Amino acid sequence: MQASQKILLLGSGELGKEVVIEAQRLGLETVAVDRYEGAPAMQVAHRSYVIDMLDKQALREVVEREKPDLIVPEIEAIATSELLKLEEEGYRVIPTARAARLTMDREGIRRLAAETLGLPTAAYRFADTYEQFAEAAKEMGFPCVVKPLMSSSGKGQSVCRSEAELERCWTIAMEGGRVQQTRVIVEEFITFESEITLLTVRSVSGTAFCSPIGHVQKDGDYVESWQPHEMTADQLAEAQRIAKAITDELGGAGLFGVELFLAKDKVYFSEVSPRPHDTGLVTLVSQNLSEFALHVRAILGYPIPEIENVAPGASRPLKAGSELDDYRIGGVGEALSVPHTQVRVFGKPVARPGRRMAVALSTGGSVAEARERATRALGFLNVRTSRPDVRP
Repeated sequence: MQASQKILLLGSGELGKEVVIEAQRLGLETVAVDRYEGAPAMQVAHRSYVIDMLDKQALREVVEREKPDLIVPEIEAIATSELLKLEEEGYRVIPTARAARLTMDREGIRRLAAETLGLPTAAYRFADTYEQFAEAAKEMGFPCVVKPLMSSSGKGQSVCRSEAELERCWTIAMEGGRVQQTRVIVEEFITFESEITLLTVRSVSGTAFCSPIGHVQKDGDYVESWQPHEMTADQLAEAQRIAKAITDELGGAGLFGVELFLAKDKVYFSEVSPRPHDTGLVTLVSQNLSEFALHVRAILGYPIPEIENVAPGASRPLKAGSELDDYRIGGVGEALSVPHTQVRVFGKPVARPGRRMAVALSTGGSVAEARERATRALGFLNVRTSRPDVRP
């Protein structure tokens, strides 16, 4: 039997789980790595490792032991300096080690987009201390947006609306970052009509775009997404121009999640992830090929056919409300009774406040109908203790 290619997944959450499933459908051997035991992708991978993802030596030891054909980062908090060395030694990092390094922190990608490529972005300042932060916020003007340089799912982000909120926003940023550092970015608050994710695929077939995905954010994390999002022809053309410019600069093959703000007369670049995007979970039901299938095909060097919307779709993630180490997801049967609805339960080992635990996915005859169905399905879902002697 011919030996299969091996991918090493760095980050094993719900998005990584779908990547592993798609990779195995195409015959790949899969190895999942994360900082905690029992992560979603570990449950479906052939093997798994638990390491400190920022520990250079631990990361190298796993790579040298497994000798993967492809190293596939699925989160930001990785020892990217070691990825650069591993790439120089001949390992293939997806899409490139440089892309993983640049997009690990908001400073690298923002300076690349605004200062090197000249793409339209919100005005911004960086600060290393509370005093610098307070000065930058006052210069930017209130309200302004405050973010740690590296975080996931919107952790550590806040809107600072007045001088009286400076200390609170600083504390949120310090507690929400993925690594212990005090550097933050302070952004101009843009008045926008909507925000979208433009999934962009770089492959042997060239650059391709999925239909734009609209989404709603709360506390920096998405609470709803839908596809397609209505845009004017001019807005779509500008969004695709921006997405192609940033992904061409990052290079390599794979799927990128490009986040954009749509204002009345302008499209602004916000962020880019060189991997599948959480708002793109909707593509599991709305497209002929999900973002995960597209990512795996692209990194394997396979052609990408025309990407089609099979139906308007929507997603609504279920978030835990409390800390539970012994829980179950309730209401799944009721949610599945909603027409044209699917549920994905992620299987995370513990629940924490605000942690995504499952997602409702619906399609409909229109985006409005799909959103209504997903919202109705989410209303049935809940995270509760599985211990009979404890009230939920």
